[in-house]
Amino acid sequence: MELTVNGHRAYCYTGGKAFDPAKPTVVFIHGVLNDHSVWILQSRYLANHGWNVLAVDLPGHCRSGGEPPSSVEEAADFIAALLDAAGLQRAALVGHSWGSLIALEAAARLQARITHLVLVGTAYPMKVSAALLEASLHQPEKALRMINVFSRSTLAPPPSALGPGTWVYGASLALGRRVLASNPRVNLFHRGFKACDSYAHGEEAMAAVRCPVLFLLGDTDQMTPPKAAQSLIARARASGTRVEVAHVPVGHHQMTESPDPTLFTLRDFLAKG
Repeated sequence: MELTVNGHRAYCYTGGKAFDPAKPTVVFIHGVLNDHSVWILQSRYLANHGWNVLAVDLPGHCRSGGEPPSSVEEAADFIAALLDAAGLQRAALVGHSWGSLIALEAAARLQARITHLVLVGTAYPMKVSAALLEASLHQPEKALRMINVFSRSTLAPPPSALGPGTWVYGASLALGRRVLASNPRVNLFHRGFKACDSYAHGEEAMAAVRCPVLFLLGDTDQMTPPKAAQSLIARARASGTRVEVAHVPVGHHQMTESPDPTLFTLRDFLAKG
């Protein structure tokens, strides 16, 4: 599905189903050097079980045009404009890594328009090491290999993720290279990491969120360790909204390394209204 957002094409994967305004909607937001495809199992399942799905390619990434966001705030503005372009009054937001910060900021701004907020592999502050920032700018292939080592806890996913025998490390390298090559004008790797590193309003944003919040964390995540989400969890609980915290025994890519527990936790959370 293609929408025009801020004058540019925005691609959203719908799980193979036509968009139906009568159904509830969930928007999936990817992280750095990813695209809509990282949500393939979760988006297809929900699309076949009563939900509209908009798994978006962020601006300037892969099949979406426009200027790639240079901050979490700019990306959150895009999500708001995306909802307007789709004619949506309300939607659930699900974000992974950088996408979790974008979803958080968007939920804080959009208030009652957001029905649920799901933060997968999140942290605040989401600081990126100086060495990794430097490598993403000048040696992106080296940085890509570094983050794939840090992000992975398995070499092959369960069959329900990408198919039996899939090499998740190699598949993620290939995806990162493809996303980086999709925009030769901008270094999407460094820009995304810089946006994560620079975001400074996480706790304030969480205090403004009024919908139920799910934190879905990887126990062996080296990119965003579970302890790095504790300040957001505490702030969410203090705000009085419903908060759930779920752990899966994998690293930073919960959607492919633990696809079924990630899906079922997400499904059950969204079903509670």
